[in-house]
Amino acid sequence: MGIFSRFSLSRDIGIDLGTANTLIYVSGKGIVLNEPSIIAIDQSRKVSLAVGEEAKKMLGRTPANVIVVRPLRDGVITDFLSAMIMIQEFIRQANEGIPLGNPRMIIGVPSGITDVERRAVIDAAREAGARKVGLVEEPVAAALGAGLPITEATGNMIVDIGGGTTEVAILSLQGQVFSQSIRVAGDELTESIIQYVKKVHNMIIGERTAEEIKIRLASAYPIEQEEDLTMEVRGLHLLSGLPRSITLRGGEIRECMSEPLAAIVEAIKSTLEHTPPELASDIMDRGIILAGGGALLKGIDILISHETGIVTHIAEDPLHCVVKGTEEILKNSVMLDKILYQTSKVV
Repeated sequence: MGIFSRFSLSRDIGIDLGTANTLIYVSGKGIVLNEPSIIAIDQSRKVSLAVGEEAKKMLGRTPANVIVVRPLRDGVITDFLSAMIMIQEFIRQANEGIPLGNPRMIIGVPSGITDVERRAVIDAAREAGARKVGLVEEPVAAALGAGLPITEATGNMIVDIGGGTTEVAILSLQGQVFSQSIRVAGDELTESIIQYVKKVHNMIIGERTAEEIKIRLASAYPIEQEEDLTMEVRGLHLLSGLPRSITLRGGEIRECMSEPLAAIVEAIKSTLEHTPPELASDIMDRGIILAGGGALLKGIDILISHETGIVTHIAEDPLHCVVKGTEEILKNSVMLDKILYQTSKVV
């Protein structure tokens, strides 16, 4: 391989542009960035102050002239300018401040987004400096990243539970036989905790606190010694308006998340109902694969197995499945050309 070829390859980028986190793969370097999809902006000067983890630390702690924004909601761009600046800054960080030139980018997107939303992602990537942009649907990327043989004539089922969307898909011969994308995922689980604490304990807590509760106490299925899991939580009491602390238990957190969890299970069941018999047989043998941050929720695999009767496995590295899938695409010239061509027809 010549010098020019190596230089060109080094500029290829794969991005998992998630509602909760953004992950970036750079050819020749591997996964170089995993940061919260958050940006802090100084409104008076119209400049970014921080992105990622540094911006997340500012949530709820900023003066009036500074806002902390999540440019993506439910898996799609809702604030184009903030998203563009955030992507640019992440790419700069990913390459340690050295300009990447005009790279090719492969970006994972939810399967249920509209053409308008697709164009917004493409425009943001181009404004961030991409020479060519390819969009790959997250279930396909997640399945590739999880090592599923989706190019073969066999049925594979992937459930990618992200921050803003849950993607459920049946895959075979490199295509989606049937898929669903619902805008119920990690954010809704976090919001259900916020609303529960407000309704039952008359206390207001922030998103960061609710996220910590979810990580430490939450489970999708009853687990041993669940009631022994406790956490002291501080917030603002609704009636007195003063700071207050309460103790929460694991069991009550599981119960308060039952509605969004039921919606995720229903999407899985609905997808199975639309599966051709031959592929359904393959899935019974191979099981359901879980990817995304939601796969780390304690007991989620047991819940899905119990509700569907199909053994459910968590991918080896669920958080990185989508970005690893973009890496596989960038390494496969036939697949890469196909995705770049399909994306070019969107605009």
